[in-house]
Amino acid sequence: MMRYVSRITDWPMPFFLFRSLNFFWVDKRYGTFCAKATEEPVKDKPKDEEKGNHPVSDMLIDGFGRMHSYLRISLTERCNLRCHYCMPAEGVELTPSPQLLTRHEILRLANLFVTSGVNKIRLTGGEPTVRKDIKEICLDLSSLKGLKTLAITTNGITLARKLPMLKECGLTSLNISLDTLVPAKFEFMTRRKGHHMVIDSINAAIDLGYNPVKVNCVVMRGFNDDEMCDFVNLTRDKPINVRFIEFMPFDGNVWNFKKLVPYSEMLDTVRKQFPGLKRMHDHPTETAKNFQIDGHTGTVSFITSMTEHFCAGCNRLRLLADGNLKVCLFGPSEVSLRDPLRHGAADEELREIIGAAVKRKKASHAGMFDIAKTANRPMIHIGG
Repeated sequence: MMRYVSRITDWPMPFFLFRSLNFFWVDKRYGTFCAKATEEPVKDKPKDEEKGNHPVSDMLIDGFGRMHSYLRISLTERCNLRCHYCMPAEGVELTPSPQLLTRHEILRLANLFVTSGVNKIRLTGGEPTVRKDIKEICLDLSSLKGLKTLAITTNGITLARKLPMLKECGLTSLNISLDTLVPAKFEFMTRRKGHHMVIDSINAAIDLGYNPVKVNCVVMRGFNDDEMCDFVNLTRDKPINVRFIEFMPFDGNVWNFKKLVPYSEMLDTVRKQFPGLKRMHDHPTETAKNFQIDGHTGTVSFITSMTEHFCAGCNRLRLLADGNLKVCLFGPSEVSLRDPLRHGAADEELREIIGAAVKRKKASHAGMFDIAKTANRPMIHIGG
């Protein structure tokens, strides 16, 4: 199995065992997890409206002046993995298929958002590639005038064989989730086999010319925090953007702060081995803190949702598989677009519902400890 990893790294992959199968109950504590990074963020100035974009309508502007030009659409609640941080051990109750948005309903709602100023759509799940009509959905969405980016977040299990077709259908960008480079740890975390399939998908994306190929890694203390520098090595000779994500609380994932490895600690870990780490210029709406390393083809990023949130620049909305609109990942508030759509609502009525929900969006999330106590859906229902 190590041959799959070595192809994308070009260096021998040692097989290490994780420190404890009981990583979810590690007692080890750390110091100040909200410590600031040593470098201040560098932000690019917002660019003028690009050619071909629809101007952002009032429907997508909240009470704090944030313009929401990015829509994440969950295509399904189903998944072919059972990751600990995404799905509770007892499983989840899936929404009956007739209550999920159809392909044509997705297209109609997506068109409303794009004609109102959304220029980026990301397909999520569950696992979006398990949806049988994903090819047709990509073809529909990529044809929307004004849409600049059609992306997908996937676990990579079936992506390698489907990606050529999806690229032909207009898929322009992708994120592949991979939390460990050790097959045995992968099987423990996901409760399934398939590590080599994810590696195959990363290789396939590189071969098809995707640049960068983004690899999402949720860092958890006692499980994979000792692999961070091995992940960074993936960027040495390949156009890979490794994205280290702080562990976030959702219903059923048994979150507590002991599992969280804060950004400041992750940054120190990487910088000790890679002193050539340099901060890049980030767009004002960027969720990641992005870095380059001298001599590396790829890049490294940190998603700091818990210790240094980026709510002030948030431009994201979420359309769930059951047709509910969620304006904040960590907020419990949702409003159904499916129900009025199926009851014959005109486009203008749907715009009013969307606009009212966006206007109610709060300035920021409640903070990690309050989020952990707030009722919210499991991540598999929300969409990654």
